[in-house]
Amino acid sequence: MSKPKISIIISTYNSEAWLEKVLWSYAAQTYKQFEIVIADDGSKQPTFDLLDRMRAEVDFPIIHVWHEDNGFQKSQILNKAILKCKADYILMSDGDCIAREDFVQVHMDYREPGFFLSGGYFMLPMPISEVISKEDIISQRCFRVNWLKEHGLKVSFKNNKLTASGFKSKLLNAMTPTNASWNGHNASGWKEDILAVNGFDERMQYGGQDRELGERLFNYGIKSKQIRYSAICLHLDHPRGYKNQESIDKNLAIRATTKKEKRAWTDFGIQKPV
Repeated sequence: MSKPKISIIISTYNSEAWLEKVLWSYAAQTYKQFEIVIADDGSKQPTFDLLDRMRAEVDFPIIHVWHEDNGFQKSQILNKAILKCKADYILMSDGDCIAREDFVQVHMDYREPGFFLSGGYFMLPMPISEVISKEDIISQRCFRVNWLKEHGLKVSFKNNKLTASGFKSKLLNAMTPTNASWNGHNASGWKEDILAVNGFDERMQYGGQDRELGERLFNYGIKSKQIRYSAICLHLDHPRGYKNQESIDKNLAIRATTKKEKRAWTDFGIQKPV
């Protein structure tokens, strides 16, 4: 593959067991013309070892973009990963999100100049997250509601995310009250648009830095499409030790300024003022 049609950025931090499951889900994709760019916020040697092993076992390129651990600096590493993407179109997800076999195909099918795509996720409890194996992913049985119920999944309207297809999924996409925002676990857009707003604001740590990027894309004139019932990924459970109210409050203030002043550009992104 001389140049991939789509670059997929996967963020990670010291979560090899989850990242391996995620990478196997991309090995099962029906659409094949992609590269994986790992945005690694300072993982230790086990992640390097995993990626070396996986490169020999999968048929897609894996580019590892890493910086030293300096606390939660996801915005910084995502910006570095964006610059390493070879494709004109970028899909972003996380190292705890297992992609259904048509995940990349859906993003490719719905992409359109002047738009970004907004997907969601299906949250799994820890016991199911832990039991999912490589075989469950490759066979796709972990996406079947009956299989999940056998392993403890409760009945919920949200289960429609896994069962909807065709007209029903399009109807649910249109009806959902959820905003079509940029969601770091499942969103895609054109690289030139992301660069035009200068990527992520690196002042922002945990809490809404993905939404703020989307809000600047809106201010730049880009619209969004809702695909939360079409582009499906399973979110594996994990603790969030990096979550703190101070970071959330700071990010909310930055987002409020972006909205009030209709900012499309951040001076704290990929390009820095001289």
